[in-house]
Amino acid sequence: MGLLVADVLVETALRAGVKNVYGVIGDSLNPIGDAIRRNGKLRWIHVRHEEVAAFAAGAEAQLTGLPTMCVGSAGPGHLHLLNGLYDANRSRVPVFALASIIESEEVGGAYFQETDPESVFQGCNVYYAHCATPKQAPRVFEMAFQHALALQGVAVVALSGDTAKLDTGQKSLAPHSFTLETPRYAPSENGLDDVAELIDANERITIFCGAGVRDAHDEVVEFAARVKAPVGHTLRAKEFIEHDNPYEVGLTGLIGFGGCTKALEDADLVLLVGTDFPYRNYLPEDKTIVQIDSRPEQLGRRSRLDYGLAGDAALALRGLTDRVGEKTSDAHLRAALKVRDEARRKLDVYVRHSGTQSPVHPEFVAAMLDRLASEDAIFTVDTGMSTVWACRYLRMTAGRRLIGSFNHGSMANALPQAIGAQLAHPDRQVVALCGDGGLTMLLGDLSTVVTYDLPVKLVVFDNGVLDMVHWEMLAEGYEPFETDLKNPNFAKLAEAYGMFALEVDQHDDVPDAITKVFAHPGPALISMKTLGLAAGMPQYPSWEQIKGFTKASAKLVWHGHADQVVDLAKESIRDLGQLPIVPAPPSQG
Repeated sequence: MGLLVADVLVETALRAGVKNVYGVIGDSLNPIGDAIRRNGKLRWIHVRHEEVAAFAAGAEAQLTGLPTMCVGSAGPGHLHLLNGLYDANRSRVPVFALASIIESEEVGGAYFQETDPESVFQGCNVYYAHCATPKQAPRVFEMAFQHALALQGVAVVALSGDTAKLDTGQKSLAPHSFTLETPRYAPSENGLDDVAELIDANERITIFCGAGVRDAHDEVVEFAARVKAPVGHTLRAKEFIEHDNPYEVGLTGLIGFGGCTKALEDADLVLLVGTDFPYRNYLPEDKTIVQIDSRPEQLGRRSRLDYGLAGDAALALRGLTDRVGEKTSDAHLRAALKVRDEARRKLDVYVRHSGTQSPVHPEFVAAMLDRLASEDAIFTVDTGMSTVWACRYLRMTAGRRLIGSFNHGSMANALPQAIGAQLAHPDRQVVALCGDGGLTMLLGDLSTVVTYDLPVKLVVFDNGVLDMVHWEMLAEGYEPFETDLKNPNFAKLAEAYGMFALEVDQHDDVPDAITKVFAHPGPALISMKTLGLAAGMPQYPSWEQIKGFTKASAKLVWHGHADQVVDLAKESIRDLGQLPIVPAPPSQG
């Protein structure tokens, strides 16, 4: 008897570097589970929901660079993987997803739990194959892992349970190396000369970085020093470029706080490096724009483009630093840093003057997390206001990591990503900033945390409202609708699962509670009763956003909810004298 198809999959996964398999066992996956049991070298992580499996696998891959694996049984099982796989693929991390399907002889007959995996997973993979015969299996599995690694994305293989049980006829697998060193795309000499000439011809340079600078921190800083350029960045780039960078001016967009916006607006030339920042309205159109990207197809995708340079960020910046003349004036840089520092001072008002009242201000919670977390902590953050607090108050160091659903924007990602992060780094502190809306979506996987005794620290911002959605409605001029939440007692729930848990609703109790939770050796949750609708508006709102807030406030008053408008003003504008003045647009006639 030779290797079964299921055995081939397990052995290939091990060769590729997989350590954990995330999924819910049963039905068409039973042959795979049995092969993992018999092999004994892979660890099956029994999650409670397959969406968690995909998010956790994506987080592990994001932190290690190694391929990970998640599985879903026929029909509903693999459909549940979809959201997390979209996130992983858009984050460009190597994940192998097994979509187990119905019995082979029933395919095409509208059988129980039948789906069409090829069309279902079409938008979230770099490789797809249906393994229908035993002879296919070794090659299909090898190609799937190879594509996931080489193209940094999701590889999906559809496999029926009956095929997984078949004998391949092979006693052993042929040698195959999955050791792939990421190639570095060297920019052309002519291209470097042309870009250097453009930079020399313009006085005020602004650098805007994306996650493509993950291996180019020092090169960005050295180039910025030479041309006296402020360095803005996307949210995904925060963990790579914020630390040890005297030229860093933060983010732009709704969750930025001024310095980057100022730097972009005042620049003569904007240098986009390794970024696919999707919000085109926050990128200037009236500047000379140069873009560097290792993926040439992305050049000019988000903005007009004067020059596109294909190449690795670090190699390109080294070449440019050698070619450009040193700028003599740092006025542009100082102006952007001044705005950044002033904006930071305004944001810190919400920490310094947060008072002693109940509930506590979420800004103070985030600032305390930053102060008390380890210097190599891994933070996972839910989409929404948890991301805003992380962006504004978590300080990145050379050792810290920050991951979230930054490209896909899914709710409920922080808990499952924390699971994958802790399994990837058992000895590091993992802190999940969870929104109350996000956590309740996948609450059952608190059980996964406890089952594997993962020392994850979950911090729940319990304010009883879908905060970001509420702000979006206000900004667009809508009266908020169906954004309130009736939450359980998260601390008691966590205790019921077997976790150490605390509930905090007093400002003065926050530092001590965080210290206790961080010191606990196992899984722990702290439920922070935080103020709703706290300082969620942009630091520098546009005229359209101001009109939206005004329109929505008028609707609330008209419909008898003036108290909400007063509360919103009292709680969200605690530094009234420091608010920016945004001029009205010029008259059109």
